[in-house]
Amino acid sequence: MFVTRFAPSPTGYLHKGHAFSALTAFTAARAEAGRFLLRIEDIDATRCRPAYEAAIGEDLTWLGLSWEAPVRRQSEHLDDYHGALARLEADGLLYRCFRTRREVADEIARAPHGAMEVFRGAPLRPEEEARRLAEGAPFAWRLSLEAAERRLGGFKALTFIEEGSGVARTVQARPQLGGDVVLARKDVGVAYHLAVVLDDALQGVTHVIRGEDLAEATHVQRLLQALLGLPTPIYRHHRLLTGSDGRRFAKRDKAETLRELRARGITPAALRQELGFD
Repeated sequence: MFVTRFAPSPTGYLHKGHAFSALTAFTAARAEAGRFLLRIEDIDATRCRPAYEAAIGEDLTWLGLSWEAPVRRQSEHLDDYHGALARLEADGLLYRCFRTRREVADEIARAPHGAMEVFRGAPLRPEEEARRLAEGAPFAWRLSLEAAERRLGGFKALTFIEEGSGVARTVQARPQLGGDVVLARKDVGVAYHLAVVLDDALQGVTHVIRGEDLAEATHVQRLLQALLGLPTPIYRHHRLLTGSDGRRFAKRDKAETLRELRARGITPAALRQELGFD
């Protein structure tokens, strides 16, 4: 059965871009007589707020969407993510990285002629790592591409199906595009990449429908699926909505929210029509 989801983070109020993405997934599920799920990606406790989560439900209901219950909230399933992280660690696929975000950015910038566009690191010597841990130094768990490539015998077999252009095509995954990505850190816990692949597998998601800004993330997520023995959904990356200034709608740019549209008297039918969902 066709199963898809809309998975917002409650870090702000929804805007037109979110509405377009939710309606795209909801309409696709209806067209296939499939299932539409709402998932709340609230794993980042430093930024997520209960008020924003409540508003998500209000906004989607106002748009005319419905979804299955119960809603999966990432904050209620931390043991699932930590279990997956422990498996990767036990398999020798992770290492502790003690560099700060600034230090990583500086190291990439210092690489001559763009030789390092993404971060590739290595574990510290055991005695140095033990010293840093004893000092209580903060660290992030990074996925070692080198170790992952050894484990899989290369990345050539990693592919996924992309239907975003309207025609299904097989894409060669290139996880090296993301470098040694962070999979967990103390301040925000388990990272998006790990949580999302586990959620999709546990919820039986067959089609991931999301904005094209997340297309590149598919490459490392495909790698994690292979390393954890998880199924690979079909992907559809849709276009992003832009405002009159040509910039895509974004929370950080204070895009007009659905709540504000309602306050202006915009009806759900009018918004759906504007977004191409008559």
